[in-house]
Amino acid sequence: MTLIAVFITLIFLYSLASARLERTVLTAPICFTAAGMVVFPFLSVLPERGTHLELFLRVAEAGLVLLLFTDASRTDLRVLKNIRVLPVRLLSTGLLLTILLGTLAALVLFRQLSVWEAGILGSILAPTDAGLGQVIVNSPRVPMKIRQALNVEAGLNDGLSVPFLLFFIALASSASHTQEARLGRLILEQLGYGVIVGVGIGLVGGWLLGFARRREAMAEPFVQLGVVALPLLCALASEAAAASMFIAAFVAGLAVQVGFKEAGKHSVAFAEDWGQFLNLSVFFLFGMLVTRDWQNFTPALFVYAVLSLTVVRMLPVALALKGTRLSRPTVLFMGWFGPRGLASIVLGLVYLEQTHLTADKSIIALAMMVTVLMSIFAHGLSALPGINLYAREIAALDATAPECQAVAGESAGTAPQSPTAPNP
Repeated sequence: MTLIAVFITLIFLYSLASARLERTVLTAPICFTAAGMVVFPFLSVLPERGTHLELFLRVAEAGLVLLLFTDASRTDLRVLKNIRVLPVRLLSTGLLLTILLGTLAALVLFRQLSVWEAGILGSILAPTDAGLGQVIVNSPRVPMKIRQALNVEAGLNDGLSVPFLLFFIALASSASHTQEARLGRLILEQLGYGVIVGVGIGLVGGWLLGFARRREAMAEPFVQLGVVALPLLCALASEAAAASMFIAAFVAGLAVQVGFKEAGKHSVAFAEDWGQFLNLSVFFLFGMLVTRDWQNFTPALFVYAVLSLTVVRMLPVALALKGTRLSRPTVLFMGWFGPRGLASIVLGLVYLEQTHLTADKSIIALAMMVTVLMSIFAHGLSALPGINLYAREIAALDATAPECQAVAGESAGTAPQSPTAPNP
């Protein structure tokens, strides 16, 4: 009860200064992670490893599902249609190379890990965080196609990483080499069923909401409740179908717009507020975990974290975007702003929930913690300066540059502003 009271008090205090803080480099994840790190020594009530893990996992999953649905529901489908080449490159070549390089780096730095255990770590840290990247996605100074590409990548790469994670877990827990056949089944269940669940719930739910709205059968407050019920239905249906709830939620957010174009408008306030509440609770608890385990952090863990946030992320992005004619500042910008956060925490919890605690498992959990911790602060503190620098760089580009070309569906109000515009 004391822990809950402290968290709710922090939410209240942060809300009082939230507008001012949003104009600084002190993002909400930074504040609540730091608060958890500070509070833990005084409370000393965080459960030991393994206890209440499922509750922590469910809270993190719910927050991520709401966030992914909200991000997708406000993604303009007309714009997405015209920039699809960028997300496809990032989610195919980029993601696969990120997992591969993350695995190789783990094998070099953590000799006690097997190939499959290194693959587990590479899969956990492959996805980017849509929440930590909100400053970038919401900034009008960043070209629309770049913002949407990063948003779609963050919305889908966590679900795409799940089959690889489960596949490596299966291989790490078995000496048999017959497990390779499971990859096709895992991809079908996690991705295929996830898309089917998302499309089904999104299309049917959107049509029903649109029909009821046109008939004026819905009271205004229940429009938001009806929309926000859809990602929760995705989570429940995905669990029953052994599908990825993250893929389902994001796809449903895209599909719901077909039948109910105002879904984003009505869902953002409710889903963002409650999704943000759940996400901040995860970062608060994550900060407490960091303080509990910081004595186990080794130099090798920090080296791996630095590699994960730089070479392991940025090199695959550069290779994936080769041939798109995007400028070097754009490639560097997209490569750097691939923060690791809530998605990696959730995948790490999925791994911990499915395996027994061992020394190697502890290394994987600690590497995830150090990398996410560094990402929260490094990407949070660099977001506004990075946007300012990037805006100045692209202002010097020729009008024919891919970044400067408007895409269909992009309104004048969403065009990038000049470098002299105020910070987002």
